[in-house]
Amino acid sequence: MAVTDEQKQRHRRLTAWQRSHRVLARGSADHTLGERLAALAADAGTVQDLDGWTDVYGDGVVAELERRTAGLLGMEAAAFFPTGTMAQQVALRCWAGRTGSPVVALHPLAHPEVHEQGALGAVSGLRTVHPTTAPRLPTAAEVRDFPEPFGTLMLELPLRDAGFVLPSWEELEAVVAAARERDAVVHLDGARLWECGPHLGRGLPEIAGLADSVYVSFYKSLDGMSGAVLAGPESLVEEARTWRHRYGGQLFQQYPAALSALLGLERELPRLPSYVAHAKVVAAALAEGFPDSSVPWFRVCPEPPHTHQFQVWLPYGTEVLDEASVRQAEETGVTLFRRWFAGPAGPPGVSYTEVTVAAPGLEWTAGQVRAAVTEFVARLG
Repeated sequence: MAVTDEQKQRHRRLTAWQRSHRVLARGSADHTLGERLAALAADAGTVQDLDGWTDVYGDGVVAELERRTAGLLGMEAAAFFPTGTMAQQVALRCWAGRTGSPVVALHPLAHPEVHEQGALGAVSGLRTVHPTTAPRLPTAAEVRDFPEPFGTLMLELPLRDAGFVLPSWEELEAVVAAARERDAVVHLDGARLWECGPHLGRGLPEIAGLADSVYVSFYKSLDGMSGAVLAGPESLVEEARTWRHRYGGQLFQQYPAALSALLGLERELPRLPSYVAHAKVVAAALAEGFPDSSVPWFRVCPEPPHTHQFQVWLPYGTEVLDEASVRQAEETGVTLFRRWFAGPAGPPGVSYTEVTVAAPGLEWTAGQVRAAVTEFVARLG
């Protein structure tokens, strides 16, 4: 089979990132198969008895992961799904049946609208409406005064495609109360809920407790291989298990994903507040470094970051920025930025990247960030 140019570029990027001695974060996809399997085999025994039998259709280690996640979120029950997309579609379908309304109110930048190819309508017969188009979560007034009835309000915390933005705790409470006034249920798209605590000033049970149900991911922030959990009332979760089977999500064995998720809860979850705190240091250093460079303008969004992830915008095309990023990694061993993407709206030649600060990023000083900006801009040509 011929290797495409995109495959060659991906291999080049992965090689450069892997060989870099200084990175802000390392994703699970940055490692080879052998490295990931070896690490899982070496570490899994710290979170689960490996002399036990493998899981079969959701028992064993999968059931243990469900139990522990429900406890962390303060929910009655939880069900493991192979993907968050499936978990969330099932949740919204179940709530539509219970409320009698197929209408889901959510943000136009929410994951189901941007990344799921219209699945809510095509697969589940649901219809979506948008209380706001502003790059933030809706306000209580926007929810309360929305002119069309809806049965479920879905809130993505944080709203990734707006820059991983969050409301304040008081704003979140008010939005939920406004939905309750309309007799709507509230579902949290909490793919990245794990890192919301520092900004909201509350623990996971209190945040999740605002909603009727919540979905969380294990690979986005916790370095798991894959998988997600839908948590909520026992009756909802039991219904969701039925729909999970109908959707093809009742997998025979899932122990690698479940074990890696347990490791993430054990190791990464306690460290997320430190990542969030240092992301503010990195973002501030970027905001200091770019004005001293030759770039016409830049934007760090939000400033300061609400979580350990944020966006950086620059007035160049993606190809130019991708090439500068990978060349910096190859030539200096420093990966400051990874992939760049064209903005969803606005003039051509404007791009953004998502910056994640995790364990390796804690080693960066503000001065090193500023120096890396200088090296990056020098490669823009």
